[in-house]
Amino acid sequence: MVLLSASLLGVGWYYFGQPDPYVNQVLSLEGDITQGHAIFQMNCAGCHGLEADGRVGPSLLSVSEHKSKRSLIRQVTSGQTPPMPQFQPSPQVMADLLSYLESL
Repeated sequence: MVLLSASLLGVGWYYFGQPDPYVNQVLSLEGDITQGHAIFQMNCAGCHGLEADGRVGPSLLSVSEHKSKRSLIRQVTSGQTPPMPQFQPSPQVMADLLSYLESL
């Protein structure tokens, strides 16, 4: 019940008061910017633009200056800002995408 309530409140980062193991695993991995760029092109560019400068979705240029790594992971995986869909990438894929987003 606590986990369900936390999820409904949008605090799914935490599992009974502890940081989410998925987020911790992503943050422990070294991401590959080239792979992240390819992932972005396949999954994100349709809305955020080929150069991440925005189309349907907002520009992601300099996004890491405004959002923390944890916040970026949550944004990608949560689906809480429609029309952005919820994604559940593997930790390595998320680490690669995060590295690319931070390079923008």
